[in-house]
Amino acid sequence: MLFSLIVAVGYTACGTLHSRFDMVAALNAPQFDPHTPNGNPNKNSLCNRRMRVQGPSGSVDVAIVDRCPVCKTGDVDLNEAAFAKIEYCIEYTMSSTLQQQMSVETPEIDESLFSRQLYVLGKEAMHQLARAHVLISGMTGLGVEIAKNIVLGGVKSVIVHDCGKVDYSDLSSQYYFNEDNIGQNRAEIALEKLSELNSYVTVTCSMETIDEAFLAKNKINVLVLTNASLDNQIKVGDYCHQAGIKFIIANTNGLFGQIFCDFGEEFQVLDTNGENPTTHVVTHITHDEYGVVFLGTDARHGFEEGTYVTFQGVKGMSEINNKEFKITVPSPYTFGIGDTRNFGNYEGGGTVTEVKKPEIIKFKSFSQSLAEPEMLISDFAKMSMPSNLHLAYQALSLFQQRQGAAPQPWDEADANKFLEIVEELNTKDREKPFTDELNKHWIKLFSKICTGDVCPMQAVIGGISAQEAMKAVTGKFMPIRQFFYFDAIECLPEKLHQGCDEDYKPSLPTNKSRYYSQEIVFGEDFQKTICQSKYFVVGSGAIGCEMLKNFVMMGIGCSKEGAIYVTDMDSIEKSNLNRQFLFRPWNIGQMKSKVAAEAVKQMNPSVNITAFVEGVLAETEHIYDDNFFEGLTGVVNALDNVKAREYIDQRCVFYKKPLIDSGTLGTKASVQVVVPDLTESYSSTRDPPDASIPMCLLHNFPNLIEHTIQWARDNFAGLFTNPAQQTEEFLKDPKEFAERTAKSLSEYDRNEIIQNVKLTLGQERPQNFKDCIKWSRNLFQEQFHNTIGQLLHNFPHDQVTAKGERFWSGNKRCPHVLEFDVNNPTHLDFIVAASNLLAYIHHIPQTRDRDLIAREVAQVQVAKFQPKAGVTIHDDDEQMAADMERQRRRNSITNTADPADILKRLPDFDSVRNIQVRAHEFEKDDDSNFHMDYITATANLRAENYEIQPADRSKIKRIAGNIIPAIATTTAMVTGLVCLEVYKFLQNHQKIEAYKNAFVNLALPFWSFTEPAPPQQKKYLDTPFTLWDRFEVQGDITLEQFLEHIKTKYNLTPTMLSSGLCLLYNTYMMRQPGKAEDLKRKISEVYETVTKRKIPPHVRSLVLDISCEDSDGNDIDVPYVKYKLQ
Repeated sequence: MLFSLIVAVGYTACGTLHSRFDMVAALNAPQFDPHTPNGNPNKNSLCNRRMRVQGPSGSVDVAIVDRCPVCKTGDVDLNEAAFAKIEYCIEYTMSSTLQQQMSVETPEIDESLFSRQLYVLGKEAMHQLARAHVLISGMTGLGVEIAKNIVLGGVKSVIVHDCGKVDYSDLSSQYYFNEDNIGQNRAEIALEKLSELNSYVTVTCSMETIDEAFLAKNKINVLVLTNASLDNQIKVGDYCHQAGIKFIIANTNGLFGQIFCDFGEEFQVLDTNGENPTTHVVTHITHDEYGVVFLGTDARHGFEEGTYVTFQGVKGMSEINNKEFKITVPSPYTFGIGDTRNFGNYEGGGTVTEVKKPEIIKFKSFSQSLAEPEMLISDFAKMSMPSNLHLAYQALSLFQQRQGAAPQPWDEADANKFLEIVEELNTKDREKPFTDELNKHWIKLFSKICTGDVCPMQAVIGGISAQEAMKAVTGKFMPIRQFFYFDAIECLPEKLHQGCDEDYKPSLPTNKSRYYSQEIVFGEDFQKTICQSKYFVVGSGAIGCEMLKNFVMMGIGCSKEGAIYVTDMDSIEKSNLNRQFLFRPWNIGQMKSKVAAEAVKQMNPSVNITAFVEGVLAETEHIYDDNFFEGLTGVVNALDNVKAREYIDQRCVFYKKPLIDSGTLGTKASVQVVVPDLTESYSSTRDPPDASIPMCLLHNFPNLIEHTIQWARDNFAGLFTNPAQQTEEFLKDPKEFAERTAKSLSEYDRNEIIQNVKLTLGQERPQNFKDCIKWSRNLFQEQFHNTIGQLLHNFPHDQVTAKGERFWSGNKRCPHVLEFDVNNPTHLDFIVAASNLLAYIHHIPQTRDRDLIAREVAQVQVAKFQPKAGVTIHDDDEQMAADMERQRRRNSITNTADPADILKRLPDFDSVRNIQVRAHEFEKDDDSNFHMDYITATANLRAENYEIQPADRSKIKRIAGNIIPAIATTTAMVTGLVCLEVYKFLQNHQKIEAYKNAFVNLALPFWSFTEPAPPQQKKYLDTPFTLWDRFEVQGDITLEQFLEHIKTKYNLTPTMLSSGLCLLYNTYMMRQPGKAEDLKRKISEVYETVTKRKIPPHVRSLVLDISCEDSDGNDIDVPYVKYKLQ
């Protein structure tokens, strides 16, 4: 084994950037080089694969990131951080997957990269993707969008195919092309950028004819055809159907799109809806002919007639465990499993889980489907649109054959000819018309804009098509059957899309520019409006990256008058690279907004884009001030939390700026449009809060793995975060810490904080790793043996309630204590993780040597458990809540304490000032920090206590880390929908029916478009108002003048004026001595006096809440006051 330590800090042969703290290695050239395609080591398929290296002081997992040119076969070279873990290494072992890839080519999933997508698709589907070979024909905007999403998804290989050359018409949506590429082959130009997206995917290009030999040679599993003639679609489609190759057609024409799927005669769908199988706690099963199952919840179980379920952990009627039953559903709260008389009597316990069954789908070939189409409806407000577009797409090919070219943009004569062809097709070779709802207006619009090209349409159709390709490979989720048509004609001028202005014709492009194809749809004049607009993109994660790409392709902010502003407080992590396509491995650690801004500047150098790294918060209103917001055209949210969204919403309402909010959850996506004066705001409605786990259930009576995971997460914070943080604060400034602690809510809180600091700095703190092991062994005993033993002492197995019922029944699972076993991998996992976590806090060198830790922990002696008398354990939340209220009242008597007394109870600062501690900040994505190791082991050990089915690390990580499943396809699609709404804003659409809120689930697949809800209307006197209205007062005037202004202008008598929680005026205050003088003071002076802070220079307006009475003395609801200081 060679250790020359050539793996230096910085960039490597694999194109990755790493720090001196990363565990990485260089593989010997003889084994590395055969996996380098086209001489580009960045694309080496071994890059980022992991191997374990064993040495005298332990082992270390390292990632292959570099090539070692001087190493011999079998040698590996470690960086300093990895080398330090093992000192003098004597051997290494590659993972079995890595060994097989070097020989047999077996896919391995990089969970640090694909973690969010894994939670959408699952491991088996990801393995299927990693074996797939996909051909995408057509590298215009739609083709590259599909290719980008599929490459990010992690297939084995992608061939991008195109025989055509780059033209100005491509530049509106093909973000990897620029003017310098005009005349060059599309596929060759697209190849370079697509190859950078995912080092695990081999991307090549081809200009060959797509025929049987080509498809067989390249082992194509899925063929995606774009920009092809109808004849070619039929020819290729029929061959793919016969050869068993999954076939997808995707097209966009102006504001219209088409997708067709053919996955063969018998396609197996393994997961029809994308939902995680439902699990419920069983409380009783009848012993009779019908076998009715009762569940431990008042909520509906959600099972459907004919669903299959399986049971685990049922006692007494144990014969049903691990067997599948097809159920009947007599009620939403119970279900039947058939005759249970041959089974034992139910005694208690158990869970029931839904079993997903595959479904076989039969697809017709493209040629057969043309005549007998099955079409999915995307917009129920336009039910006949699919049948109209089905004819229009066929007519387009016939028009080109007969006229030698596509219809001319906005040409009425060509539109009439096109309509004649559609009418011909509607009745040709049919006993009755294909559709009785032929819409001449829609058909002529199709003709007029079908040669146009807009990036948001490519994003929508490209995202959906890429998801269909993944379905074709994996069987994961229900495919489109078989045609899908989509339109966005509402983006056209309002009178036009409603059919009220047939003579409309925009100013067509006179010069070739990168917006040429978009100008065909909207005209040159509107393009100027787009370029002059100023948009604020809040967030540059997955949605933000896609949004910025769409914006620069549309031309937003691309003139000297226009601008794009983007902000994000986060830096780039490896897990981002699977969806946030503007980022590369060498960007890891850099700020998202800065990198994203530079990336889209490369796509369209004309863009004026400014990147911020400050969040949009109350604390940053000096940055995003009145001038900033008032200069905006609109705002789009790309955020992942409700609180931030609500704040942005408040700002947009205040400044009357249009806002579009969007979000994704796996294959689900939503869009909400907020239009000033026209719709409700984002904050007008809220989703119900997630159901919380009752405290008693969490602490003493868990019955699902979710309960033990939450307990483990809380336990981690209570042991390894909070005490160390409190100790750090004490060591930093004891007096300030004492003052802050003295103000804690209760004596209980103060005692807990003081005890945490004393334990962390006390004599029993660990001095070496052996002490950490001893502490961990005692922690195991306390958490999984003693605490459970005390619970069983209070509530024995045979305990009965006052009603004579068994205590341990229904939702309550009777636990058992765990006896530590050093040979049990989970038991040892706990000790290894807990020991290392404690060692980190106290700056003690860590070790991963499991053998050493096992030897040491086996020698630790623990005290025998003796149950305590007088310990109160609450068996329901009502008891716990009552006890907490009693404590609160008792402690409220001494709600504050003297800081000097607090200091006396804390350790003497001079004796501990040199002690160093550091807290753990929970980080789920770092597999080297022991955080998830501890939580996984703890959750599963507690599950073992209560005989709950354990979970794998992946599931525990998702729940404990509150990870939102995400996939690039959904993100691409939803941003396309957002940008289509932006066109409407920029055209100042005034009718609410023109705008579309959206909910989409690509797994089903399902689309729902609805009109936004109008704002709630109220009245003061006879004047209606909504959340968008306000009383505006110009100039800083006295309080007396203000009151008179409201009386005179609105015929209302103010009774109270406030700003937030600060009361500036009410009628009763004026009776107090000295308060009447406030009437002569300017409101700004009163505001500063009451709030005890100066009005910052950037603030030009105050938001004041006002209460008023009418002339009869009745209280009246009124808008707030926008008080303009200048």
